Parts: sequence; C-alpha cells; structure tokens
Amino acid sequence: MRLPLFLTLSIISSTAFASQTPEAEAQQAAKLEFFEKKVRPILVSHCYSCHSADTKPSGGLRVDDRNGLLMGGNAGPAVIAGDPTKGLLLDRILHTDPKKRMPKEGELLTESEVEVLKTWITDGAVWPHEALPNNIGKLSKKAEELKATHWAWQPLSEPKVPEVKDTAWPRTNIDRFILATLEEKKLRPVSEADRATLLRRVTYDLTGLPPTTKEITGFLEDKDSTEIAFARVVDRLLASSAFGERWGRHWLDVARYGESTGPSRNVPYPHAWRYRDYVLDAVNRDVPFDRFIQEQVAGDLLAADSPAERDRLLTATGFLALGVKDVNQRFKVRFIMDNVDEQIDAVTRSVLGLTVSCARCHDHKFDPIPVTDYYALAGIFTSTDHCAGVRNKMGGGGLDYYDPAMLVALSTTMEAAPKEQVEKLQTQVAEAKKAWDDIRGTPAGLKLTADGRPTQRAYRTKYEKLQADLLALTDPAARGHAVHGVRDSKVIADTEVRIRGEAERLGPVVPRGFLSTFTVPGAPEVNPAQSGRLELAQWLTSPNNPLTPRVIVNRVWQHLHGVGIVNTVDNFGVNGDHPSHPALLDYLATRFMREGWSVKKLVREVVLSKSYQLGTAVPEGYREIDPANRLVWRHAPRRQTAEELRDSMLAAAGRLESKVPEGSPAKDLKMIEMRDNGAEARNIHESADRSLTRSVYLPLLRGVTPSSLAAFDPVEQTLVTGQREATTVPTQALYLLNSTFVRQQALVLAEQVVAESGRSDVEALREVYQLTLGRQPTEQEATRAGAFLASYEYSYQDASPPVVLASLTSEPRPAGASDARTDAIPVNPDDVDRTEQAVREETVQPRTPRAAAWMNLVQAIYASAEFRFVR
Repeated sequence: MRLPLFLTLSIISSTAFASQTPEAEAQQAAKLEFFEKKVRPILVSHCYSCHSADTKPSGGLRVDDRNGLLMGGNAGPAVIAGDPTKGLLLDRILHTDPKKRMPKEGELLTESEVEVLKTWITDGAVWPHEALPNNIGKLSKKAEELKATHWAWQPLSEPKVPEVKDTAWPRTNIDRFILATLEEKKLRPVSEADRATLLRRVTYDLTGLPPTTKEITGFLEDKDSTEIAFARVVDRLLASSAFGERWGRHWLDVARYGESTGPSRNVPYPHAWRYRDYVLDAVNRDVPFDRFIQEQVAGDLLAADSPAERDRLLTATGFLALGVKDVNQRFKVRFIMDNVDEQIDAVTRSVLGLTVSCARCHDHKFDPIPVTDYYALAGIFTSTDHCAGVRNKMGGGGLDYYDPAMLVALSTTMEAAPKEQVEKLQTQVAEAKKAWDDIRGTPAGLKLTADGRPTQRAYRTKYEKLQADLLALTDPAARGHAVHGVRDSKVIADTEVRIRGEAERLGPVVPRGFLSTFTVPGAPEVNPAQSGRLELAQWLTSPNNPLTPRVIVNRVWQHLHGVGIVNTVDNFGVNGDHPSHPALLDYLATRFMREGWSVKKLVREVVLSKSYQLGTAVPEGYREIDPANRLVWRHAPRRQTAEELRDSMLAAAGRLESKVPEGSPAKDLKMIEMRDNGAEARNIHESADRSLTRSVYLPLLRGVTPSSLAAFDPVEQTLVTGQREATTVPTQALYLLNSTFVRQQALVLAEQVVAESGRSDVEALREVYQLTLGRQPTEQEATRAGAFLASYEYSYQDASPPVVLASLTSEPRPAGASDARTDAIPVNPDDVDRTEQAVREETVQPRTPRAAAWMNLVQAIYASAEFRFVR
C-alpha cells in the first residue's frame, strides 16, 4: 500500500525541522527509496492483513504507520529505531515457537527479507514524511501584527492608581479604579448592602454555604464598624475548611474533573478522588498559585523532602490524566494523540486562557498560533506516559481496558499477599482462560442455555471474576497504592507535525518548546533528557508570562462579582472579550505576584473593597448606559450553583455532615466498562442520594450526574469550564416541587419546628427564615405564612374549617398541647431520629397535618427566588 499520488513525499530527516546539507539530503533520499522499494512491500505482503488501518489490528499493533511500530501493541514496541536486536518485530518473525512466530498465516519471510528489515531498522527506521504546505507554520502579516497589538499578549504594566473626584467614597485602590471609570461615564455607585445581605453574600461566595444563626446574630450585634466587623468575618471564612471545598470546586471545574473516562466506554477512575482531595487541601493551605500549577503539570519532576510529599506531588499530576478518553478507539497512535490534544487543551485553556487545540490541524484561524507551536507542545506530552490506567481496545469487555502498568505507584509499600493464595489464583486464572479460549466461538459455546444465553458466557464470566480476584491481591492500584497521573516516558523525543491533524500522516519533526504567540523573557530551554513538562511548568508560571496572572486574577474576580473583568474567562484570544478595566486587571495581576501568588490574599482584597459590598439597587437610566453592569455600579445577584442549592437545604435542615468522607463511592469500582443503565451506575446514584456530605464529595462519574445536582446546570466534565451556564428552564421548578430530596429536607426542618415546645409560631417562623434566607420575616410575610399554615392544615385533614383562618400566634406552645385540628404532638427526643430513619428509607410522609403544613411552607421557601439567588 503506497501513499496516494497527490501526496508529496518530503525528503526531510525524521529528527529535525530544518534544512539539510546536500549530502544529508542525498542520504535521506536513498533511505526513503530503500524503504519504498524494499521495506514497504514486505510489510504489505506479510503484515497488513492483520496489522493495518483496514483491519482490527491484532494485538493492538499497526505496521502501516511508523509511530504504530515504535509504540507497538499490547506487548510493547515493535521497532526500536537504530537497534534491530530490540523490539518485537524481528523477534516474532524469527521466533522458533510456531504459536508466537509471525506471520501466523501465509509464507514466512525469507532470509533476504529479514536482512532488508534489519538494514532498515539499523538505518533509523526511516519513514516518508509529507511536506507541509508552504504557508503552514508561517504566520500571515496580520497575525504577526496581532502578536504586537492584542492586549492580552503584551507585558504586564504597573498602572498608576487613578485620581477620583469623590475622594471620600473609595476604601481601597480597587475602589479608585472602579470609581474613576464610573465618573468618566457620569455614574455613581449605589449604596452599600445591609449587614444581613452582606454576610449571606460573602459566606456563600467564600464557602458555598449559608451563614448559621449564630454567625448572623454575632455579625448583626457586633458593635464595631461594619468595616472592622466584616474584616473579622472574612478572615474567619478564609480560615475555614469550607473555603477549600468551595474554591477547590472552582478549580475542579477548570480541571474538567471526573471519575471516569466518559461516553464511548465509560471506565471508572477509582483513584480520582485523591486528586480531588489534593486540590481541596492545596486551596485550604493557600499553596502559592504558581507552585500549584507547577505541581499539577510536573509534580513528578519536582523535588520532595519526604515520601508523603512525593505522593502528594504524584497525585497532583492527576490534572493531566483525568480527562475524557475514547478507550474504544481502534488505533493506539490515534488514542495517544487524542489524549495529547486533550492535555494541551486543558493546560492552555486553564492557565493561559487560549484555545491552542485549534492549531492541531492547521494554523489557528484567529490567534497567532501556528501548527508548529501546537506540535512543539505535543512533543512534550508524547514524551510523557499518560498513566490513567486505561488503554484503547475496540469492542473490548471486562478488564480489557484496564492497564495497571499505566498507573503511578505511590511511595508507600503494600503488604504482600500470601504466596500460596496468589499461586492458587494464578493457576485458576490460567485454567479459566484456557477453558474460555477453547470454547469461545465454537458451536458448543454458542449453544443457548435454558435462560437464552450462550453457553460460553459463563466461561467468560468465570475467567473475568478470577482475573479480578487475582488483581485485587496483587495489583498495587487495586489495593490503594497507586494514582492516576503522569510520568516521563522511556523514549523522550520531539514529535512530527500531523498533516490535517491525522495521527498517521507525518510531517516534519518540530523541536519541543512553547508558544511563540507572546514573549516570556528568560524562558527555560527544554531539557533534552526529560519530557519538558518541568520547563513548561516554569514557563507557564514565570513572572514574565503576561497571561497566567491575568487569567487567574480574572477568574477570582468573576467568582466574586459574577462576571470577569474579561467576560470570556477561558478565552483571552482575539475572539475573546476585551477587559472592562484593563488597568485594574494589570494592577491586581502584578500585586497578586508581589504578594506571593496567594489566592486567599487576593480574595480578601477584593471582598474588603467597597465595590464588592455594594447593594443591588438599579437607579433609573443606569441599565440603558451599562446594561450588563460591566462598570460595577452595583453588585449583581447570582443564582446559587447546583452544589450550593443542595448543600443549603441540608444545612438548613441541620443534616449537612461536616466530616470529610474517606475516598469516594467510585473507589471500589473495577476498571471495566460501566453501563449507564447497569448495576454500577445505579449503585452510584443511590450512594449519591443517600449522602449527606457536601456536594463536592459526591461521586462524579461522567454521564452519571447525581440527581440532586442535575437540574441546576452542574459543570460539564469534558471541557475546561471557568464559568458555568445558569439556565432557567421548567424542569428546575418541577424539581423543586416534586424532588424527593427537596421534600426530605423540608420535612426534616418542619418536624424540628413542630417538635419543639415552649416556642410560639412566630418564633418558629423566624427560625425558618433565618436558616433558609438569612434574615427575619417581615410583618406581611408573617401574616401570609400564618394564613397559609392554617389553610393547609385544614385542607390536609379535610375537617370542618374554622370560622376565621388562624394566623401565627406569638403565644408559646406548651408541651403536649393539641393542635386545632390534630392529635397532640408528642415531645419525644427520638422524634428527629425517627424522621431521619424515614428520610433514609426515602419516605416523605409528615406525621401530622401541622407538620405537613410547615413542610410545604419550607418547600415554598426553597423554591423562591430569594433562596436560590445570592444578592
């Protein structure tokens, strides 16, 4: 099989993207001619029928593609360029065992054909490369101009803090930048939010949870100025573990965190939770952001002063491993290049805010990113083992997709399993495999049993179970001593441009390196002995890199103000937005680096500004001037995230567990395909439904979204997501009306309200409002609530209505007192426990008409806009 005639073969070395001397070009031409006349015909005649793109490659090996030979199949590399004594190609061709010798069918190779292959391998296994079109890799004049003019790629400036007319209003330098822009537009900021609103806002923004009754009371009764009292609140929230859970979730969105491979064949990542816990811990400890990025891109290449620190750094590289993977991909080279593309996209979008993956097939259509820049980065990742524990196999089953060798072993040693038990299982596995191989596809194997299944299925099931039992004893990963991550490959090399992004169409080799889109003075050179990830991490976090600090500062601003200074938080390219306050962005970015890349200090500075503490009023005419509030003349309300809504209901009911769970329900899953409608997915759903932990700890396998999160736009786990969607659709209202989870939490809070004696209805309503909305009810709300409760009690019991609907009474309810239309409510300390048991059994059945009325009042509050939004 020859390349189509319309493809021009490039007489270029496979090791350099550069011109050659006439002598070198002549030698290369001779080697290419030797390959086409001597080598390719051998491969076509003897190998292509089982190991080419037109087949389902036996053993995962392709010989019609150079990288397919170098990477090899399931058994290892077929060719080691320059050394014919290594690699499996000649080994199998010359093997004395007929069962292992290749080819299995047809004529064996002659001695002269074997010598041809030896010569070809010795000479470097030269393979023809396609010539790049003349314009590929060479930026147009317009693109070169963009490099010099686009705001995001220019060096950071140190802007002067502007003068403002109203010198009394600003509290911080942030306020001066904001006010200066407002004054240019002849706008005034609205007045500040009241204390209750401000406390609820900052508590949600920093922890993702509502303030407790004690915290509300303490802040409202604090005699110090709001400025001083609020600073104490902020410091308390920043020091809480809930801060890491909230802000760690922000990074997990960006890191496209998931606990399985994704849709094609959904294979679990049972150790992914370790990366999740690493992120939450790093955020809580305020690991400097530059170090945080370095650990995730090159943690395995950083020095560690203890085994525990080594394991932490290895776990950090899960950032590169836990993306979506098509394990059902037929060809290994395509599987690898797709994973490389996913890694490039994750790194460049998350840290730089650039869509570099658009340059995989051609020069970027909008940004000055040539295809050669993409493959300079790709070489770094093709020199990196992608240790997610999975491999590609088309149409595989059982443990076919699991590759324990492609996991990262931790420093901790594991206790050895009893030798006799292992040997016994090994024997049983070998026997079961032989029985399965002997019957598979035979008439006896295909014969149906009484239940309508092929007889051979029982043989396969037995083999896979014994295989899994053996792995459970001997596999470090199965026993919790490995993680998903990355490591440098044994073969470190630059990689070729892939013509039109097709993995097999090889263009010239590009030296490993970084983007040429912008200049980073003092950028490190790639170490030829390593992958280059360490230098990439240093380049990304260099103080001279203008994008990294701008992107993270913008992400922080967006989480606190609802919209970024640059609205397109994941795209700082030409098609992205321009900053609303460019000087403020650079001021914050330079200050961020100067303050040690501390995210906590940056968050504190933003929330202590008067700009953050504004109210939500909308003066007449302002929306016509600045409809999106880009100039920050008010604080923009935001809807709670799916996690916040769930956690808030649990918190209000007093059921939210603060204890951090150990691991994840996914940690016990085997790395076999998980069907969306299978038992594994059902068990994961049920585990999530039973959980009372914070939502960040729920199992998050791709395609198996917990039902308590699904309605309110949970994060898309396939791409870098710096800003979530916030849709308003009918299913959200239906969820709040009919969800078992919502009704459960409403019932628990209601039962607590009706069970307490010595407290009036008014006091009970105040507590409900305080727990759910963070404030006291107004007189009108109290009147309406009283009428609702009385009406609902009557209709629920279907008894004769009173002459006048009762309103809330301010008289305390004595213990054992009878309700107007219900039996006495016993005051029993076990009541709440029994309610808890009922909830766990997924029953939502109030025990009295009064409890039913209060449950529905609470549920109505949960469904209200005030509960769902943070103002």
